[in-house]
Amino acid sequence: MDPISIKVPTVFPMVSLVGPGDSYLRILESNFPQLSITVRGNEIYVNGDAEKAKIFSELIEELIALLRSGQNLNADMVIRCIGMINQNPTEHPAEVLSLNILSNRGKTIRPKTSNQKKYVDAIDANTITFGIGPAGCGKTYLAMAKAIQALQAKQVNRIILTRPAVEAGERLGFLPGTLHEKIDPYLRPLFDALHDMIDQDAIPRLMNSGVIEVAPLAYMRGRTLNDAFIILDEAQNTTAEQMKMFLTRLGFGSKMVVTGDITQVDLPNNSHSGLKIVQDILNAVDDISFIYLNADDVVRNRLVGEIVTAYGNWDENISKSTFPIRSGKGDR
Repeated sequence: MDPISIKVPTVFPMVSLVGPGDSYLRILESNFPQLSITVRGNEIYVNGDAEKAKIFSELIEELIALLRSGQNLNADMVIRCIGMINQNPTEHPAEVLSLNILSNRGKTIRPKTSNQKKYVDAIDANTITFGIGPAGCGKTYLAMAKAIQALQAKQVNRIILTRPAVEAGERLGFLPGTLHEKIDPYLRPLFDALHDMIDQDAIPRLMNSGVIEVAPLAYMRGRTLNDAFIILDEAQNTTAEQMKMFLTRLGFGSKMVVTGDITQVDLPNNSHSGLKIVQDILNAVDDISFIYLNADDVVRNRLVGEIVTAYGNWDENISKSTFPIRSGKGDR
């Protein structure tokens, strides 16, 4: 086939597309070994497999669209764009990566994978959304960002964040210290996310006024939660009864997001996870959505995604083995 020529608008220096020291170009070359890629001036010439060349051309257009949106490319974005453009059906990386949810102190929170965008879109479209996936896939962080966005837009009057305090068996009264000292270790990840998204000086004021509430799941019993954005984190550690209790707290004008990782259940005595069971109970109910994220959606250190994948492969091999291994944790 004749080489395909892709013109890069002269308003963008070629280095913004190929990366410092051609680092992004090397990533592209390693992911498209069927192609010969040459850069001359403001044009990229591609020769080789026709179908791969077409995909490559579409990818470059998406990267240019990201530059047009005002974003600066980095190696992680290029890798994620390659993953999305190769999906079936093909996603549009520029649409995914340019969706701004929240900005604070110069930092913008946005989805970084197509599944994360589906998750964010599901939160917008449904009253109750379940985000199920491994550690680091953004399920809790994005839910928090959507909650703060809803609060700032006055779609809700308050945010309620909760998780089960499994290690304490929800019997917090037996622990030493004040209530804050008892629950702080279990709720600390939620506080950490808050500090990323809201000015630190504003958090005590918002919590003292009840606009933001962070509490163990046991404290939800008997309440009706109106005009609130409610997030249940670590939901794999709820029992079936606790999950039902939580979901039935839903009041008028409220939205719920339930997040968890069904491969990391810490319930004692072989108790069944409420998050596992609820998938069968509510999967056909309108206005409730289940979104599943995976290792490809992990946005922490690159190794986290590889660790998640390696453990998944190991679990699959063990399940096929004739020698069952006792995990020491019920319902894993």
